[in-house]
Amino acid sequence: MTRSRGHTVVSFLGTQLDRLQGRDRWDHWRPNVAMCMHEDLLVSRLVLLTEPRYGKLYEVVVADLAEVSPETKVERIDLGLRDPWDFEEVFDRLWHTAQRLAFDPEDDDVLVHMTTGTHVAQICLFLLTETRHFPARLLQTGPPPPNMKVPGTWQIIDLDLSRFDKLAQRFAQERQQGESLLKSGIHTANRAFNELITQVERVAPLSKAPMLLMGPTGAGKSQLARRIYDLKKQRHQLAGPFVEVNCATIRGDGAHSALFGHKRGAFTGALQDRPGLLRGADGGLLFLDEIGELGLDEQAMLLRALEEKRFLPLGSDKEVQSDFQLIAGTNRDLGAAVARGAFREDLLARINLWTFRLPGLSQRLEDVEPNVDYELDRWSQQVGRRVHFSAEARRAYLKFATSPAAAWRGNFRDLNGSITRLCTLAHAGRITEADVAGEIERLEADWRRDGGDPAAIVDADDDTLLVGLLGEQRLAAIDRFDRVQLAAVVRCCRRSHSLSAAGRELFAVSRTKRATANDADRLRKYLARFGLDHAAVVAGDGG
Repeated sequence: MTRSRGHTVVSFLGTQLDRLQGRDRWDHWRPNVAMCMHEDLLVSRLVLLTEPRYGKLYEVVVADLAEVSPETKVERIDLGLRDPWDFEEVFDRLWHTAQRLAFDPEDDDVLVHMTTGTHVAQICLFLLTETRHFPARLLQTGPPPPNMKVPGTWQIIDLDLSRFDKLAQRFAQERQQGESLLKSGIHTANRAFNELITQVERVAPLSKAPMLLMGPTGAGKSQLARRIYDLKKQRHQLAGPFVEVNCATIRGDGAHSALFGHKRGAFTGALQDRPGLLRGADGGLLFLDEIGELGLDEQAMLLRALEEKRFLPLGSDKEVQSDFQLIAGTNRDLGAAVARGAFREDLLARINLWTFRLPGLSQRLEDVEPNVDYELDRWSQQVGRRVHFSAEARRAYLKFATSPAAAWRGNFRDLNGSITRLCTLAHAGRITEADVAGEIERLEADWRRDGGDPAAIVDADDDTLLVGLLGEQRLAAIDRFDRVQLAAVVRCCRRSHSLSAAGRELFAVSRTKRATANDADRLRKYLARFGLDHAAVVAGDGG
């Protein structure tokens, strides 16, 4: 089918700008008439959107259009709006109009004129064009300069943003800045963490739903929650404050009062009203760390506050309101807590829409070095004194910090404490090999005291490590005994330079009792039991 030579234009009849009548009307700029006077803008079909009460004005405009552009065919559509400022009504009528017109993008070169109509109408036209309900481009016209009798100006705006390199670059730059903000400006080489941050950057600006951050203690849940708030605040999506509470520190009536507030006299010691943290977070973001520690009563009230934005302070018979976004943090298996009756299933369903699992530091050993530099810079800024490692001390510290001997039980909290001690004790701003040796001895002693063998594995760390390989459903079908063993094997594979080297370490005792040792084959068969292979384990992908 041959494309029409002229444009089809959809436009509102201008009840103010098009309204001029009498012979002097030709001395004034009228959008719909002037639009058809441009020699380089051929309008073959003009669909005028109007109301029955503007019949006389429509006739005048059509007559003038016939005089200046006889080749333009004019059609009239009466929308029948009760209130032209009612967004829902205007959108609905225009949507039905788009369906009625049924343009064919292959045959009709459609323009939507954005100069006439109320602001509500212009917004609705834009939305329907952007979503391709009108398969069109936008047409913007304007009056001529003063004292010049010309049709004015016109410009066609294509909503295909992929054609605008600068805009695309700006969006890409905004995404990169968002990801950098979420990572505190720290370069990371860990693929799993980079993918997590990319997901968060995509979701956070688009969703007001609760988020759940999972991971071992010290993995950075609190810091990431703060960065999500900063990102949304930067993009003007939150006006209220960031409010944080560790649910493990509040119990009983104290938890109810802290979260939901209380009235004066509600209990002994309640000498004055207390608004509570939920009201304090109104318009902002509430981060409830260790949400699994909340009591069942508080969980029920929190669920209602999330769904209805209303709750009852302790000792009050009048509900209060608060509209906040929730980010919850936990190092516990909330699904198991639901099975034990310690966590409400309906609350878990409500906060589990967006779940992000943060890996511990032992699963991000390639990121130890940039985080060491980050902690050094942060300490220097806080104290106002620059501290650095000697070359030998830096090598010694990083060698230990990225080795199997470094348990990092407290994850980034351990790293922060370690660098803080080294910086504080550094003589003349220089951390020496002796300083590093003393710090390593202290870390190893702390980890032995906290959990015996530094190589022992925390259950939460095992699940975080394995879920990325197997997925939650396959992991749930594996006994805890096998999880511990498989996690140890995965860690050995990742720190070994080959499958054979990992096999030699894992089977160091039994291989001496065999006539022929094929450690690589034994390890390959073990991984195959779980649907894994060595390449997938090292890369961090499921088999």
